[in-house]
Amino acid sequence: MKKDALNIYDIAKMAGVSIATVSRVVNGSDKVSETTRQKVLAVIDEVDYTPNVFAQGLGLKTMHTVGILVPTIVDHYMATAVSYLERGFKEQGYDCILGCSGFDAEGKHAKTEMILTKHIDALVYVGSTYAGDGRDEGTTDYIREAAKQVPVFIINGSVEGDNIYCAVCEDEQASYEAASLLTSHGRKDILFLSDSRSYSAINKKKGYQRALSEAGLDPDEGVIFVDDDIHAVRDTLFRMDRKIDGILAVNDKIAAGAVKYAVESGIRIPGDIEIVGYNNSQLAISSTPEISSVDNYTELICDDTVSRLMKILDDREAKPQRETRFPCTLIYRETTG
Repeated sequence: MKKDALNIYDIAKMAGVSIATVSRVVNGSDKVSETTRQKVLAVIDEVDYTPNVFAQGLGLKTMHTVGILVPTIVDHYMATAVSYLERGFKEQGYDCILGCSGFDAEGKHAKTEMILTKHIDALVYVGSTYAGDGRDEGTTDYIREAAKQVPVFIINGSVEGDNIYCAVCEDEQASYEAASLLTSHGRKDILFLSDSRSYSAINKKKGYQRALSEAGLDPDEGVIFVDDDIHAVRDTLFRMDRKIDGILAVNDKIAAGAVKYAVESGIRIPGDIEIVGYNNSQLAISSTPEISSVDNYTELICDDTVSRLMKILDDREAKPQRETRFPCTLIYRETTG
């Protein structure tokens, strides 16, 4: 038999074991006796067999592959989360398939269906856009459909359903504390700058509005939607005819646009205006001055997702906690007093 024609069935027959046993040996499972392992490895070595990834999966009913969907990889938060997830899954012996769905419903549905055809063992959605605005109203049915095929995990979004697991930041409380800091410093015209109406952005807005209401300020007047672009944010603020003295942004890129506006306008930071970003990303420390930012512990959340997912993949009957919640911390830098 030609070497290039060999498959997992041939190796199993030559070794006198099942294809499941061959697959376990190839994938490094400890559920094989050492005697059997050596027998299979001897056959593999003798014929110089290179296993095909799809053939490997036949025995264990696993491809050792996790699908990851993000709306865009350009976003710093998304890219960072993907890098942590890929590292974690690799350490567990799993490969990753990445898909970018965009933000519209059609793209999310299409990419979900596409990635499910890749014989993945589980699917991870990164970003609160997949949770809609939190009201659901059928916008997340495609996630529940996906969960009928594989375990589904959502990072920073909450969706109800069987076989769906979520990791959620305490965004509302973090935003409340950041806005309360600004009101405690006597700031009166505090803007909330957002580029999204996602689950996370809405929770951040709720925290901001609660803090302003408690300070006796209008909770709605300062809510401003902007493009997620540094120069666009700067230009939006230039066009506003008001004495802004505080800004809470839903991410560090928007906060960087606010810093650019203040610097180019000759407004003192933090003397005349204080600015708080979100995600505690490299953008926060790349800015001059460096931006105070809410740390939402992306690495911790990704590690938790990998850990809980492995429990399910190691034991298909396992039922880890459906939702884990993570507090956030404001990291003080030069844009707040």
